[in-house]
This record gives sequence, C-alpha cells and structure tokens, in this order.
Amino acid sequence: MTKTKRIASTAIVLSALLSLGACSGMSKQGKNTAIGAGVGAVGGAVLTGGSTLGTLGGAAVGGVVGHEASK
Repeated sequence: MTKTKRIASTAIVLSALLSLGACSGMSKQGKNTAIGAGVGAVGGAVLTGGSTLGTLGGAAVGGVVGHEASK
C-alpha cells in the first residue's frame, strides 16, 4: 500500500471513530435513523456502482426505515 493510501485509510478510520462519539446524546430513534442512513448509503453505493444518486437515495431510504423501525 502506498503512503498516500495508508494516510487516507487512517484518516477515514479516525473520522469514523470520532463521529461515533457524536451519537452519545442522541435518542434511540435518532441513532436508528443515523445507522439506517449510513447502511442505506453504503448499500446504495454498492448496488449502483458508486453513483452519487444511488448513494443519496440509499441514505434517504435507510434513514426513513431506521426512523420508522424504532417507533
């Protein structure tokens, strides 16, 4: 792995870990919405080959599902 890829990977992992700390004061429904949006974004990106529209659509659908699942 090149040095640039290693630095980028480390930065992504650190930002993901720091963003998890932001969820500590959220309600259960808020957490489920955020998790659903994240999973939906990844799923949308995978299913559409990384298209922006697919990623955003997956995030929107996942967020709604996560929000409704916790009611």
